[in-house]
Amino acid sequence: MSSHGAPIPMTSTPCGPLTGTAPVPGDKSISHRSLILGALSVGKTEITGLLEGQDVLDTAKAMRAFGAEVTDHGQGHWSVHGVGVGGFAEPDQVIDCGNSGTGVRLIMGAMATSPISATFTGDASLNGRPMARVTNPLALFGTQAVGRADGRLPMTIVGAVDPVPVTYTVPVPSAQVKSAVLFAGLNAPGKTVVIEAEATRDHTERMFAGFGAEITVEDTDAGRVITLTGQPELKPQKIDVPRDPSSAAFPVCAALIVPGSDVLVPGIGLNPTRAGLYTTLREMGADLTYENERIEGGEPVADLRARFSPDLHGIEVPPARAASMIDEYPVLSVVAAFAKGQTVMRGVKELRVKESDRIDAMATGLRANGITVEDGPDWWVVTGLGHGNVPGGATCASHLDHRIAMSFLILGMAAQSPVHVDDGGPIATSFPIFEPLMSGLGAQLSRTAG
Repeated sequence: MSSHGAPIPMTSTPCGPLTGTAPVPGDKSISHRSLILGALSVGKTEITGLLEGQDVLDTAKAMRAFGAEVTDHGQGHWSVHGVGVGGFAEPDQVIDCGNSGTGVRLIMGAMATSPISATFTGDASLNGRPMARVTNPLALFGTQAVGRADGRLPMTIVGAVDPVPVTYTVPVPSAQVKSAVLFAGLNAPGKTVVIEAEATRDHTERMFAGFGAEITVEDTDAGRVITLTGQPELKPQKIDVPRDPSSAAFPVCAALIVPGSDVLVPGIGLNPTRAGLYTTLREMGADLTYENERIEGGEPVADLRARFSPDLHGIEVPPARAASMIDEYPVLSVVAAFAKGQTVMRGVKELRVKESDRIDAMATGLRANGITVEDGPDWWVVTGLGHGNVPGGATCASHLDHRIAMSFLILGMAAQSPVHVDDGGPIATSFPIFEPLMSGLGAQLSRTAG
């Protein structure tokens, strides 16, 4: 699959039990950060289990453009010879980040406090996403940004010649914004402080510490206070990337709604700032168990077993949990369609500004497949029909969004009639083996206009 080029229409047909092991790809968040931190270190960083989706490949290409030596050794094994903090060279060409909001925002932060300029672009989806949420705090360091109206790509970032440290309170829960500011703080003198009222995924803080940065995290009445001492010499690391819990959500959720299913997803990361979906599913009555729980590379990891759960029921998902599962709401809404009663999701306005307006995209597609959905600016409610009662049969628009495409393909596996997706191509950005992996478990996927 490719996120670029001609659309790839796909159809998901109701199938028999999904069984077996689902070795999902490496964690996307950690893969991005591994490449960037490797490029900012002095020496050779070795990475195994890297997600080789298009988003991460675009970040690898960008690190080469900034002067790092990035080598693909095959089978998810990569190495990065870094140039050190403040050592980025000015790229010769425009940096194309494809579909990746994480990639472009973190890279902007990483170069924002070096005296160089770079121009960023992406695909149609990324070029429509807001960048001011990152460029505004970067301006506090002395960085300049020139882009299209409403802070959209293509955009040129002019790095600060004499950066200053900043104290910044993140206005909305966003690991991307927090991380961009912290990456910029690496090459600013003194201490950069980021305050977030609501904790978001903390891979950046954990990995900064692992690479040798002086960083502290304190929970206070004002929220989480993250303090970074700038201009460290980062030390290269050996990183074994855990499997992505956001990708694992798709075979897990499929197993819960397809009768007779029993699927094991080995070695997935269960960082508490990422595992909200699995807590929510258990509250809905899902048969989920953690096996072989362990710590790898500072991250909690386990094997996750999911079995068909015929008695799922709707719940009200706590708004405070949103940051720990923001990418999983689309596929959660699919599970909610097969539950009994209403599943209420609030405090999720971030879904409006992802690769697509994910609330609108899922609500429209679910309604077309016979599900009642209500939605507002930062909430939506799915009224489930219970196991075996979801009609299906519609064609759904993916809006160049990998998670929307995969969610509707999961819906088709348990609906009464096949579900069609207008373009499965974007799936390659985060889960390039989705099609063969799901087919290997027993899913019936085909590339057809339906």
